[in-house]
Formats: sequence, structure tokens, C-alpha cells
Amino acid sequence: MTAARVNETVTLRGRVHNVRGKGKSAFLILRQQTATCVFFVDDVDVSKGMVKWVSKLEAESVIDISGVVAVPSEGPVVSCTQKEVELVVHSVYCVSRSIDDASRPESDFDKEDGAQYVRVLQDTRLNYRVIDLRTPANQAIFRVQSAVCELFREALRRKDFVEIHTPKLIGGASEGGASVFKLDYMGQPACLAQSPQLYKQMAIEADMDRVFEIGPVFRAENSNTHRHLCEFTGLDMEMTIKEHYSEVLDVLNDLFLHMFDGLNERFKHELEVVNAQHPFEPLKYLNPTLRLTFPEGIKMLQDHGVEGVDPLGDLSTEQERVLGQLVKEKYDTDFYILHKYPLNARPFYTMPCPHDGDYTNSFDIFIRGEEIISGAQRIHDVELLSKRAVECGIEIETIQAYIDAFKYGALPHGGCGVGLERVVMLFLNLGNIRKTSMFPRDPRRLAP
Repeated sequence: MTAARVNETVTLRGRVHNVRGKGKSAFLILRQQTATCVFFVDDVDVSKGMVKWVSKLEAESVIDISGVVAVPSEGPVVSCTQKEVELVVHSVYCVSRSIDDASRPESDFDKEDGAQYVRVLQDTRLNYRVIDLRTPANQAIFRVQSAVCELFREALRRKDFVEIHTPKLIGGASEGGASVFKLDYMGQPACLAQSPQLYKQMAIEADMDRVFEIGPVFRAENSNTHRHLCEFTGLDMEMTIKEHYSEVLDVLNDLFLHMFDGLNERFKHELEVVNAQHPFEPLKYLNPTLRLTFPEGIKMLQDHGVEGVDPLGDLSTEQERVLGQLVKEKYDTDFYILHKYPLNARPFYTMPCPHDGDYTNSFDIFIRGEEIISGAQRIHDVELLSKRAVECGIEIETIQAYIDAFKYGALPHGGCGVGLERVVMLFLNLGNIRKTSMFPRDPRRLAP
């Protein structure tokens, strides 16, 4: 709504964002998702009883409001997104009353008078998630999440990727290990898919060349951390390799730069709304994206005096965090690729490095010192694939259909999986993945 509509009578429905009574007048801010507009109510146009009634409306109540569009007498309304206009109210109808909201900026609690405020804790927010999702910050967070999916699709479709949809009920573990949700499938043992990995590869061997999927992923990990969920949304891609696995890294470089640039350029308003409640430093990233080998990362940690670093093992969460800090200090980037991981740190289907059997053609990608992607060139040779599966403790018969897919002319290929909620959490630096999952599922939460 702009100043071009001055003197028009309009009717709007929204939520009471804030209301303040002042003598014979009341100021009411109406919210629709992340947009806000101020309404001016006084006893010249309506009764004193109505002014009093409006002043006592509870925040988050749904109301219908009619009034005349006017230019604010004291200049632009700095507290609202609709700054050029206000409405002089003629009528207000309460559709549904509610309780107060939980959108107070975190910075308010650090002020001298912050003790007067009640901080709404994470579990309370999740227990009453429908109310919590109404806050402008959450409205913006999930619009950013939607944007990430949109930009992911956009970037890959431009590179001739095909979107596929793979089964989530499977006969055996797709990643190996015990972190699977087991179930009875019509009398047969089955489990929920830990990844679309096996089916992405089968699609490549069906000559689909380049594929991607956005879908649910299930991990039965008893990890009660800020970054783990038992169910999350996976952004997965797989592609044929012509000569070298760096081709996959080239695609991912373009993909993430497109996503980051797109968020910063096309979703500025949403980022500002999130920042108002959860202040964060904008993500720093390079073009092209920084690439370090695993041995280079190990050397940076060792030179910094970090103890317990295993050159032929995986990095711990704390070591990843420290490495992220070192990379930021040296290269001024929050986003980088670490590749050529040790063989012992990767799944059975990861292609060993042809020049050094202790390492693999694999990679992880990090934002703000936390891993968001794990990927690699996959093994396409049947004998080597079977050998590696046995070595990793996987029963061949549970993945026989997957093994068979490589018996009839397999193409070299590689790809990765990205956790949507983790990407959004780290881009916005929110500190807890439950803030970016609409209805999170962790080891302790199965409702709402």
C-alpha cells in the first residue's frame, strides 16, 4: 500500500502486532506475515468505548479493520514496513482473540531494564509452535528456507539437472551403521531411508546424467545437539564425471554462489526481519570458493597447536570449528570446501584416491566452521564396490539391487547431500537447527 491510495477506504485482515492506548486515542499495528502497518484510532471518528476496547486487544488476535488511508502527520512511520501511510480507523471487528506473541528482539534482554521481560525458551516455543511461527522473524526464516529450495532448483535446472523422487521405504541401510529407523514392511524387514544416495546413483546408471532431489531424510542418531535432527530435508544432487571429481566441486561452487547471491539480492527484506530479532553478521564467501585439501587443513590445525588431530581419520566437531576460525582469519571467508578425505572417514561407496590408497576423492563443505555437505566420487566398479561394502560391515544381500545396477555398464559419477535446515541455520547464524525446522524431530521430540 502506497501514498497513491490516500483518501481511499480499505478493509484489511491481520494480526494485532502491537497496540498502545494514549488518552482519547489508540495506536494499533496490524501484521500480515512480515508486513506491518499502523492504525490511528481516536474518539473523533469512533466512540470512547471503542478506543478503550481497541486499547485492550491482545497481541496476536485476528482482526478485520476498516479505515481511510492517510499520510502520517509526523512523517514516515519508522516502526512499520508500510512507512508512507497510516489508516484512520472507522471500524474494528475481532475475528479471534489470542495471547501475547514471542517476537521480542534478543537485544532487549541485554538492556538495563531487560529483567522486566520474560524470555520465551526454546521448548516453550516448540510446544506452542503454531503461535511461535506467527512472529515476523519466523515468517521470514521459513521464507528464506523456501528461497533456498527455489534457488537450489533454479541453479541446477540451468545446468540440465533433472528432479527425481526416490523411495523413503527401503530394504537395507543406505549409509551403513546402526542409525536407521527399522520397521515391519508387510512382514519384511525394512527401514526409513537415511539418504537417497543409492537411488540417485541408480538414476545415473539409467543414463539420466544429472539428477537432484529435495526430500525427507531420516537418521536414528541419539544426538541432542544444536545441529542434529532425526528427520530433516535433504538437498541432494548426483552427476556423471567426465575426467575428474573436481567437476562436481565446480557445479557446487556455482550452485552455492547462486544461492548466497540470490538470498542477499532477492530476499533482503526477509533477512532484515530476521536480523531485527536475531542479529547476525552477513555470511562472507569468496568467488571462486576456497578449496583446501584435507592434509592442508590438518596442517593448519597442527600449526595452531590443536591436539588429537588424526591425519588419517575424521575431524571432530570442535576441530572443524577451530579450522573454520583459522580459515576465516587467513582467507576472510565463512564458506569453504575441504576435499580428499581419508578412506577410513568415508562411506563404503566412496571412490579411493587412485594415487594414494589412504585417501579418497571426497569432500565436505563448511559454513561458519560447521559441515553442511558430505560428498564424493562414487565407486562404479562392481568388484571394488562389493569389497568396500563388506569391509564396512554391510550385508551384500540388503543392497543387492544397488550392486546389480553397476553390472551393465556403469558411468563414473559423484555428488553430495546438503541439509536444508542446517544451511539456513548457518546462513542466518541462528545457533540452533530447531529454529529452521518448522516442526522439528529430534531424539526427544515427536510433537506437535
